[in-house]
Amino acid sequence: MPARRPSWPDPPPHPSGARPPAIAPDLLPRHVAIVMDGNGRWANSRGLPRTEGHRAGEAALMDVLFGAMEIGVPVVSAYAFSTENWRRSPDEVRFLMGFNKDVIRRRRDELNGYGVRIRWAGRRPRLWRSVISQLEDAEQFTERNDRLTLQFCVNYGGRAEVVDATRRLAELAAAGKIDPAKIDEKMFARYLDEPDLPDVDLFVRTSGEQRTSNFLLWQSAYAELMFLDTPWPDFDRRHFWAACASYASRDRRFGAAIDASSSHADARNASSSSSHAGARDADASSPGGAS
Repeated sequence: MPARRPSWPDPPPHPSGARPPAIAPDLLPRHVAIVMDGNGRWANSRGLPRTEGHRAGEAALMDVLFGAMEIGVPVVSAYAFSTENWRRSPDEVRFLMGFNKDVIRRRRDELNGYGVRIRWAGRRPRLWRSVISQLEDAEQFTERNDRLTLQFCVNYGGRAEVVDATRRLAELAAAGKIDPAKIDEKMFARYLDEPDLPDVDLFVRTSGEQRTSNFLLWQSAYAELMFLDTPWPDFDRRHFWAACASYASRDRRFGAAIDASSSHADARNASSSSSHAGARDADASSPGGAS
């Protein structure tokens, strides 16, 4: 098992020489979720089979991870295969199963070398044993890395995750191990796939579709949503940085609100008080003022 390192090597620079924007650390998203959409359409528009779009998407993911390291985002979740993707053609499902397995096998050592911790979220049933083996091996091999966490979501669905957590809580309640009356949001969240990861701050989907597609539903309750027209194979760290910069400029209130009329009234009162104080000071200091 790799030992924790005091520092990690710099990721390779972008070919353009682009550098990340200067964003205060407290304004960066802690967790960015990405729906890597548009691989098949990207390939078809070039007269290529859909599978070539998935291959091109691998390079895009690596570049985004390098960009996350450079700008300082600590967690990235990538939607690699959903519980609904089993509905695709058998040939594409077989390709995606083998491709995801190969990506993890090929990239595990490279990601480990840059300090990336790999986590897997998703269901075991139906997933190829060889895929599960590669994911579990990558989790164990990189578990002490602390530079960036990549949550690789394979055979994952947001509703399935909520149902699975509910089932576990129901089993514990039926066994008398927990009191149903004490189940709250905090307790429920502990039974999700990766409960120690922060909630999603920024949710990005590429290729023009504007829906969340059952991805990290619980964790994204208050995420800032960004839907971009760029297909995933053309997406790189520069797009990722631009999304982070846009996120940094947004006003996140988490259900709270500011009464604009009250704020304006407070500002007018403060201005009036300042004016009156200034007048009193002027009177006191003038020759005709009170002594």
